[in-house]
Amino acid sequence: MPADTVTDALALIVRESADLAETVRGDTDAALELLSGAERVFIHGAGRSGLALRMTAMRLMHLGLDVHVVGEVTTPAIRTGDVLLVASGSGTTTGIVQAARTAVDVGADVLAVSTTDDSPLGALAAVTLVVPAATKTDRSGSASEQYAGSRFEQAVVLLGDALFHALWTRSGRSADDLWPSHANLE
Repeated sequence: MPADTVTDALALIVRESADLAETVRGDTDAALELLSGAERVFIHGAGRSGLALRMTAMRLMHLGLDVHVVGEVTTPAIRTGDVLLVASGSGTTTGIVQAARTAVDVGADVLAVSTTDDSPLGALAAVTLVVPAATKTDRSGSASEQYAGSRFEQAVVLLGDALFHALWTRSGRSADDLWPSHANLE
């Protein structure tokens, strides 16, 4: 059935996201350990994937982690003890792979979100969380009825929120404890 109304389109998106918890592959506990044990967390993604990860950066900052978005003028050099959290549907995005290579070269860990772990990015990552979704160049409609990498990008947002929520729950801190970290210059 075509999703030619907003209601139908929302139903499609919800339907395609509903199985995410059962279909993400990878060691999510190891991902949580990387993030919770990091001295600093660096976030990097291109395009919509990068925008989706910026939401995760904000939530991790609310939790009290030292978080930096790659490309911002105040982002310091990555080093041993840090984690680079990246998203690339294909696992081949040149800038993302190069950043991961640099991170590994200096002794940092890479946590990747991708549609595959069989990629240059997957080979560099300490942990890869694999999301069953189409890459932006897959127009076959077999992995998703949505345009380009939409399902992947939505999954990046949801997975980022899930990582945050699990870390928050483990921390035992209340919402009131996190509130002082929210922006107050808006």
